[in-house]
Amino acid sequence: MAVHHKQPISLELSGITKVYPGAVALNDVSLSIRGGEVVGLIGENGAGKSTLMKILTGAVAPDEGRIVIDGEDVCDLTPARVNRRGIALVHQELNPFANLDVSANVLLGREIRKGPLGFLDRKAMEEKVAPILELLDTRFGPSSSVADLSLADQQLLEIARALSIDLRLLILDEPTSSLTISETRRLLEVIGRLRDQGVAVLLITHRLAEIESVADRVVALRDGCNAGELAREQIGKDAMVRLMIGRDVSQFYERGDHAPGKLLLSLKGVKTQAYPDQTVDLDVRGGEICCLAGLVGAGRTELARAIFGIDPLAGGAIEIDGGKLEGSSVPEAIAAGLCLVPEDRKVEGLFLDFAITENIVIPSHSLLSKRGFVDSPAGSALAEKSRVRLKIKAAALERAVAELSGGNQQKVVLAKWLAMNPKVIILDEPTRGIDVGAKAEVYHLMQELASRGVALLVISSDMEEVIGVSDRVAVMSRGRITGILRRGVLTEENILKLAVE
Repeated sequence: MAVHHKQPISLELSGITKVYPGAVALNDVSLSIRGGEVVGLIGENGAGKSTLMKILTGAVAPDEGRIVIDGEDVCDLTPARVNRRGIALVHQELNPFANLDVSANVLLGREIRKGPLGFLDRKAMEEKVAPILELLDTRFGPSSSVADLSLADQQLLEIARALSIDLRLLILDEPTSSLTISETRRLLEVIGRLRDQGVAVLLITHRLAEIESVADRVVALRDGCNAGELAREQIGKDAMVRLMIGRDVSQFYERGDHAPGKLLLSLKGVKTQAYPDQTVDLDVRGGEICCLAGLVGAGRTELARAIFGIDPLAGGAIEIDGGKLEGSSVPEAIAAGLCLVPEDRKVEGLFLDFAITENIVIPSHSLLSKRGFVDSPAGSALAEKSRVRLKIKAAALERAVAELSGGNQQKVVLAKWLAMNPKVIILDEPTRGIDVGAKAEVYHLMQELASRGVALLVISSDMEEVIGVSDRVAVMSRGRITGILRRGVLTEENILKLAVE
C-alpha cells in the first residue's frame, strides 16, 4: 500500500526560543528535515524535545525564531493548518474514542458521507482504512471496536490515523513505548517504507537501538539547546549518549559519607501491574540514598506506587524493617514506617485549598487525637516545628497551600511525612519544578535524614541530581532493574547505557 502525499516536504526551524516563567525551555534551537529522510531526535528528559514538537505542530507559539515550510515563512501555525500541510504527530499519550470503531477513529473529522442528509458512508470509510491497517499488519480491522483494543493496538491505531492524511512528515513521540518486540520491528519496517515513498519521519525515542537501526541523521538537544548532530555513518549508541550528556555536577549537591545501617526496605520478586512479566529485587539500608534512574516508561513510578500500596502488586513480597507488608494498603505501609512523596505534589500530595497546618497534620491525626478529636494546639505546634525545620516561607500557617511557591509546597509534602518519623521514604522527582535554592534545601534534608538512619529511595530523571546525591543507583528499563552502580562508577554515560537496554 502506498501512502498518498504531495511533493516531499522541506522543513527548517531556526533560532527557536521559548521561555516560560522561571525557565528557558528552548534557546536558539535549529532543526531541519527533508522528504525521504528519517531524523532521530534525542535528549534527556527535560531537554526540550516536547516543547519543540508543540511549536512545530502549532500547539505553542515560539517567542523567537523562524519556521520555514517548502520555502515559505510560516508564523501562524495551528494544529489544523499543520495537518493540512501533511504533518502529523503521534503522541505518546493515547486518546482514542473508545465508543467508536476503528474506521471512525482513523477518519475522525474527515468522515466520508453520502446522501442529502449526510449519513456516514461506513462501507467507504472501512474501504479507505483497510489498506492502512494492512500496511501496519494490525490484528484488528476497520470495524473493530476501539474499546476492545489493547494498549499496543491503540498505539497502532494512532499511527494509522496519521497515515490517513496526505502525509508528508510523520512525527513519532515514543511510538514503541507500549509495543512488543515484534510490533516494534514491524513499525520500524513501516518507517523504512514511508521513507522510500518520500515521507519525512521525525522519530523521538529513548530507545537508541531503534534510532540506530533506522535513522539517517540524529539531532540531540541538551538543556533546551542544540547539542550536536550525527550523520548516518556516525550513529552509534556511545556517540548518541555522549551528545546527550556533558554537564558538570553543580556545587549545591550534598553527599555524606555515612555508612549503611540495617536493612529497612527489601523487594523480593516484586511485579507491578504495568510490567507483570518483570520482577524487581532491591534492598535499601538505613542511612543510604538509593536512586532509581531510567527513562520515560521505565516503570519507576509504577514501582513506587506498588510499594506504597496505591496500586496492587502483581507478585512478589515487600518487607519494611524485617516485617512483611501483607497487602497493597497505604495505611499498612504508613503504619510500617513507609511514606511516599509523589511525583505530582498538587494532585497526589496536597489538599491545595486546605491550610498549611491542616496539610502537615493530616497523616498525624491518630497521634494528635484525644477521644477522637484532634488536639489543635498540638497540631499547630507540630506545624510550626515543621515550618522552622524545613524553612517553609509563608505569611501564616493558616494560609492555603495553593498560595505557596512550588518549592514551599514540596516542603509541606515532606513536612507531613517527616512528622511520622518514617523508616523509609520514597521520593518521586523530589525537586521537579522548584528553584535552585529550594533544591539545595531538599538535598540538605535528604542527607540529614540519611545521617539519622532513614532509608531513602529516590526517583529522579535529572542525571546531575542522581549522580550528585546517591550512594547507589539502580537503573530501570521496561519494568526491570538492568544494573546497579555504586559511587565509583556513577557517570551519566554508564547510567544511560543501562537505561536504554
